[in-house]
Amino acid sequence: MSDTGSDIKIVFTPSGRQGVVPTGTTVLQAARTLGVDIDSVCGGRALCGRCQVDVGHGEFAKHGITSGDDSLCGVTAVETRYADKKGLAAGRRLSCQSTLQADVVIDVPPESQVHNQLVRKAADDRQIEMDPIIRLCLVEVREPDMHEPSGDFRRLVEGLQAQWPDRVSGDVTCDLHILQTLQPVLRAGDWQVTVALRDAHQIVGIWPGLKEQVAGVAIDVGSTTMSAHLCDMVTGDVLASTGAMNPQIRFGEDLMSRVSYGIMNPGGHLEMTSAVIEGLQKLISGAAEQAGLAADDVVEIVLVGNPVMHHLLLGIDPVELGGAPFALAVDTSIEVRASEIGLDVNKGARVYILPCIAGHVGADAAGVVLAEAPQKGEINTLVVDVGTNAEIVVGNSQRMLAASSPTGPAFEGAQISSGQRAAPGAIERIRIDKDTLEPRFRVIGVEEWSDEDGFDAAVQSTGITGICGSGIIEVLAEMYINGILSTDGVIDGDVVARSPRIEQDGRTFSYRVSDNVVVTQNDVRAIQLAKAALHAGFRLLMDKMDLKRVDRVVLAGAFGTHIDPKYAMVLGMIPDCELENVRAAGNSAGTGARMALLNKGARREIEAVVRDIEKIETAVEASFQDQFVKAMAIPHKSEPYEKLAAVVELPERVLTPDEAPAIESGRRRGGRRRKG
Repeated sequence: MSDTGSDIKIVFTPSGRQGVVPTGTTVLQAARTLGVDIDSVCGGRALCGRCQVDVGHGEFAKHGITSGDDSLCGVTAVETRYADKKGLAAGRRLSCQSTLQADVVIDVPPESQVHNQLVRKAADDRQIEMDPIIRLCLVEVREPDMHEPSGDFRRLVEGLQAQWPDRVSGDVTCDLHILQTLQPVLRAGDWQVTVALRDAHQIVGIWPGLKEQVAGVAIDVGSTTMSAHLCDMVTGDVLASTGAMNPQIRFGEDLMSRVSYGIMNPGGHLEMTSAVIEGLQKLISGAAEQAGLAADDVVEIVLVGNPVMHHLLLGIDPVELGGAPFALAVDTSIEVRASEIGLDVNKGARVYILPCIAGHVGADAAGVVLAEAPQKGEINTLVVDVGTNAEIVVGNSQRMLAASSPTGPAFEGAQISSGQRAAPGAIERIRIDKDTLEPRFRVIGVEEWSDEDGFDAAVQSTGITGICGSGIIEVLAEMYINGILSTDGVIDGDVVARSPRIEQDGRTFSYRVSDNVVVTQNDVRAIQLAKAALHAGFRLLMDKMDLKRVDRVVLAGAFGTHIDPKYAMVLGMIPDCELENVRAAGNSAGTGARMALLNKGARREIEAVVRDIEKIETAVEASFQDQFVKAMAIPHKSEPYEKLAAVVELPERVLTPDEAPAIESGRRRGGRRRKG
């Protein structure tokens, strides 16, 4: 407990904003001081109830905080009165009434956020060959006969085999719940029923009469966001798509923080399992409601996720993934009943989880490989799923390698001074004038750029709230291109004479984008560390395949979709390549999950492919650190980026002589625009 009058450290999730405020400050006041998005329309009088928050419980090693109910004042009489009149979920507090007594982690639920994070993971329009593991079969069942006694199930199976010989293979079995409801369903349907036949031999669902539609759900469980695509299991159509923040984020922004939470707090992994299952249930129920279906209509689920998410989904403690040798409890594909992991859908529904590739290259990476199919081409392809933990695959039809690299949450706007996750009001695009160094930008939710007529009026509803991941990448790349930022990542104080946008910030300098958005030297360093880890990861794989360059780059993941490939290349987040051969593939992991949902052959395919992928553990590779240090430079200390320099005028730089290819006279200059 903090002493009266002392300062208190407060960390907000999912925004990642944190700071120090005086003891006795209300949570709502602290949020406003730190620029955290908490709704309130009643002026803090406990009338609207929109400012509800959850208190984090346990030891949060990353932040050096032990948080719990006693971090706030006791429940006030005002809160009790509000709960009696309007209801307040167990453990919830009104931030306008709760005062800070000790260091604390506060989670702001989606319904309390003014501008909810945009979970931009819509299904793509890819055509998938239909061969679903679930088939609907309308069966006419022979009525019971005193002269030929036989069980109702026997006669159901006889009818199924006779009327659907092309869909039945082997002995037909069923779940217990089918037997428990079989007789009333048969009679309600006047001896005509529809069965859901799984994998040609297992009856998992039964309905009276004709049922023409059942659904399956493909879900990508990311460490930050989750997305679900509800699909018609007959036609393959995407009926609804839903997305949400992963509720586990309150236990830690990155994977290792969550592993640490489980280590420091006994039973912590079960808390995180409960949180993610509850989140998945909301996704599934929301998608079903959106499509006009019931949760009982969901008969098949396919899940993908990184290894930590994979283990937590199954209630497995991921502690072994927290240190070498990063052992997975299981790396093969898994099939369980949905009810076994706590999902409330059709009683016969199964959950299929794609195989993991390695200790930190998970089922989500397997989904990306299934969707992007680098193993089917002769050209050398780099696939990068950018997230708090980047998963990387390099290869072709002859050989494929995979690795992960701990990039952290900086690419998503977290741990950046003015950073935030993607939401209305966040700067997502930016350009800097070469002569004046004045910025112009676009914010999420507004079509106009900041220098265009109508922008001020359009942005009034949200304001300019911060800068998200794609925006921070673009502003740093623009700062580098226009000479504000050196190749070593230093904001150049000499540029102060050219523009008042360059401001002294203690012993360093910063660049002001708007009244409330500033890029600091620490922000630059955070992105440098993240992009260096990413670059070192794929360069390590390329070196093992003796590749100087790749022919194609695929940026997977929702964040990858919104990165401009040119700016990603300027920073060195991806290797030098023809820009036209860099593709943002969207949520490829989700697409892979959808392929596995709608085509059972895709499951066998990815299971076989994963067995042939060579796993490289960056943590034990001696060259990783060397590659990391070189990759701290923008775009790189020794790689010339000639293809990029052909289309973007880069500042002149000196490449490291002993590493640069085709060195002449002990040094080589690179980065000038090619003429002619």
